[in-house]
Amino acid sequence: MKRAIDRRQFGIGGVAAAALAAGGQARAQGGPLKIRIGWVVVPASLGPLVLEKKELLTHFGRSYVAEATRFEGTPPVITALAAGELEIGPLAFSSFGLAIQNAHMDDLRVICDEIQDGVAGHGTNEFMVRNDGPIQSAADLKGKVLATNAMGSAVDIARAMLRRSGLEANRDYTVVEAPFPAMRAMLAEKKADLISAVPPFSLDPDLRAMAHTLFTQRDAFGVTQLTMWTARESFIQKNRAALVDFLEDTVRAIRWYTDQKNHDEAVAIVARLNKAPPARMDWAFTSRDQYRDPNGTPNLDALQNNLKQQKEVGFLKDDLDVKKYSDLSMVEEAAKRLA
Repeated sequence: MKRAIDRRQFGIGGVAAAALAAGGQARAQGGPLKIRIGWVVVPASLGPLVLEKKELLTHFGRSYVAEATRFEGTPPVITALAAGELEIGPLAFSSFGLAIQNAHMDDLRVICDEIQDGVAGHGTNEFMVRNDGPIQSAADLKGKVLATNAMGSAVDIARAMLRRSGLEANRDYTVVEAPFPAMRAMLAEKKADLISAVPPFSLDPDLRAMAHTLFTQRDAFGVTQLTMWTARESFIQKNRAALVDFLEDTVRAIRWYTDQKNHDEAVAIVARLNKAPPARMDWAFTSRDQYRDPNGTPNLDALQNNLKQQKEVGFLKDDLDVKKYSDLSMVEEAAKRLA
């Protein structure tokens, strides 16, 4: 299974040392906690965004330092969490259920919102087909090739739309994996008949000139807790105080990015991370973008409904009680500090 393709380290060295020298207090018994965070795509993923704004991270270098590792999708994050290679793993609602039921990670806990799809007044992921092709509905995808970033990811799970039309993977259509940046080329070269398009790639003007949206993530699942931060209970219990500090800094950063007075700088950061012109990223943190909770609070009701829908279409074996697998006490304490 393809996994980490880009590793960016933040503060393991000069910045952390400077903070400590300035008088910051490290954790007792061994210095600042090192937190390894996974991420998939910017701006949906929090990790790189938070760590780009070190001036907002008042506890950075004192109680924690952090680094971020990129993955092609959230399913490989399950492997990294299980192997102890990540402390905080971004999981989609789809991969979260798989982690518990298939990987038997009963100690996994939702700790913070990352991004929500389908919220009124905000954007949603799109599933696109060529303008000059014959596909007019999900039923027309019989015998076709679908491209997804990773099997079991949040966008891959939208295959539920095809199941509702009586189509099954491998029997009625083929699924291939490809990174998001390659999706437009696959569609243009007719290597795929339908692609998963997420921001910023879904807003590529070249893509939108040649393709249109067949259905959206909202069409497939309504409001979704698209991705959220998760951590294992043993890590939480051992490092709760430092995690609250980190989540306080995270919530502060979320509020900075979503404050429209900071829009130009926020867009410049997203553009730099995507190696794209700022004008191409101007939609970020606007109504065209997906929703981020200003207190870092995930939508557990939506998550519960998402898992229920997964079971109904056969992608999960059993029901899951999301409250059993959530610990929001840390992000709630962090938000209270900033009230």
